[in-house]
Amino acid sequence: MKLSDFTTRSGEWLRGMGPHSEVVISSRIRLARNVSGERFCSKLDRARRADLEKRIRLAILAAELAPSMLYADLTQSVELERQLLVERHLISKPHAASEDPRGVAVSGDEQISIMVLEEDHLRIQVLRSGLQLDEAWEQISAVDDKLDDSLEFAFSKRLGYLTACPTNVGTGIRVSVMLHLPALKLTGDIEKVFRAAKDLKLAVRGLYGEGTEATGDFYQVSNQVTLGKVEEDIISDFRHTIIPRIVEFEQMARRTLLNERTHFLDDKVHRAVGLLRSARILTSEEVLFLLSHVRLGANLGRVRDVDVGLINELFLNTQQSHLQKVLGKRLDTEPRRIARAEYVRKKLGSAD
Repeated sequence: MKLSDFTTRSGEWLRGMGPHSEVVISSRIRLARNVSGERFCSKLDRARRADLEKRIRLAILAAELAPSMLYADLTQSVELERQLLVERHLISKPHAASEDPRGVAVSGDEQISIMVLEEDHLRIQVLRSGLQLDEAWEQISAVDDKLDDSLEFAFSKRLGYLTACPTNVGTGIRVSVMLHLPALKLTGDIEKVFRAAKDLKLAVRGLYGEGTEATGDFYQVSNQVTLGKVEEDIISDFRHTIIPRIVEFEQMARRTLLNERTHFLDDKVHRAVGLLRSARILTSEEVLFLLSHVRLGANLGRVRDVDVGLINELFLNTQQSHLQKVLGKRLDTEPRRIARAEYVRKKLGSAD
């Protein structure tokens, strides 16, 4: 498997499968881990960092975590490939931008990914389509156990797992669910979600995590506290209380639009379809905004000639790096916007 193979299929986070997939795009569990006896990443010199990267790489590959596992040395990859991994939610933006020795391991189905020498020595991630937190926890626990056998993670009986950031000390777990909430945005009720999340000490971020905007009405909801809490309790709160409540709010907003504001809903949806089928220049942000409305319309039966699977594919393949990979050429900003519009028209059927 090569990085270029990723553009031939949808990523796990946009596969459109799993429970509540019309609202819940993906479920992610991430574990922050550090190798016992080694300094945190910020205190490693380049030579020691390179040695540790090799040690972790060999341990990951020897552990046979998945039938097909790709390990990429990010110091050897080009910027376009690194950005492609960011767009697929397999590495963070800081990990892509760093120039220090570092890497990433990705399973063939993209459910497992491990950032090596980001903020912590390992950031182990399991990503599942739809609301599958219990399944993700079972999967990541097995990965964690296998790697701990060969690497021995830094652990304190009093504090728990030791991490570079104090907010991760303890379990080192970050539970995150990606939600598509266009109806709450259209009805003006999205602020209720933000207020409720703040009261519950949750973080609400945009499409690509910390510091990003909620492009395309995608929101990531995650826990902020790990110290003093048991992993199963954090996951249970998300699985049985927090996420079902948000899903219920979104479904109520969708019913309101469908039953009481039908013309408003149809206008938003069909304007979006019309623009996508006729525009000659499109930014990635515009495409995400318009596709968000089309996806809502498709899920509510207001658009019958556009498949949700195609919409999910366009969400991904119209992003900057994916588009250039799909087209097989590098493009500057203006030609890229023209090519993006042409690609969307071709996929959706031009209005000409």
